[in-house]
Amino acid sequence: MKFSLRNGVAVITGAAGGIGRALAFVMAERGCRLALADRDPEGLAAVAGRLRSYQIGISEHLLDVADPQAVAALPQAVLERHGRVTVLVNNAGMALGGLFEDIPEADFARVFEVNFWSVVRMMRAFLPALRREPAAQIVNISSLFGLVSPAGQSAYCATKFAVRAVSEAVRHELEQEKGPVRLSVVHPGGVRTNILDNAQIPQKATEEEIARERERYRKLLATPPEKVAEQIVRGVERREKRILVGAYARQGDLVQRLLPASYWTIMRVWMKAKTN
Repeated sequence: MKFSLRNGVAVITGAAGGIGRALAFVMAERGCRLALADRDPEGLAAVAGRLRSYQIGISEHLLDVADPQAVAALPQAVLERHGRVTVLVNNAGMALGGLFEDIPEADFARVFEVNFWSVVRMMRAFLPALRREPAAQIVNISSLFGLVSPAGQSAYCATKFAVRAVSEAVRHELEQEKGPVRLSVVHPGGVRTNILDNAQIPQKATEEEIARERERYRKLLATPPEKVAEQIVRGVERREKRILVGAYARQGDLVQRLLPASYWTIMRVWMKAKTN
């Protein structure tokens, strides 16, 4: 049965830009009310302002997903404004590149707080409200790098593999309880967002190294977030358990399945060709 977004209420983290912003517009077109959360007040206000033309209920929530108390308080604020929650989209995230030995433990911990622990805390916070609905959906945004682990991405990959792992386990638990909540984990690849510009910078990296790596990865980010959002929403409406978005995600998934111990040998050559 198709999951309908019309007249529902979606909570979207990281809603001020990138995939989160694009998802907000696609869901608004479906007639879904929106609780938009982000730590960027100006970006949040700009997105909400543009969305008001859809004449749906919209609320803005200034939120640092790495703050456990702020996350715990969010459900009450959303319920006071909208009365219900039918969709939770855990989209907020940050990037952190660099060689494993060059990344301080504090930076590892920070990226886990944003990319992984926020997903855990948001699910715990909103599951009671989601369970009260006839049908509800959790949407956790992992990554292509939740399927494969390139060199220089140990911290980011660790968080996105962790999002994948907890999502699959929670999905199985929700299926066992035979309740109204289902879960989709999303693996986008090559999406044109500002994640590189907002990435945590390794302390030992030089300006030249940072610029070179950003330019190299920027060449891989070709898919517009609007196109990605439409694919994600269609997958959610079909209640797909696993949503691979873009050719890079599908190719990465295939090569790691065929060559689980040596896929990086092939991907390294492929990435070099794409970024030269």
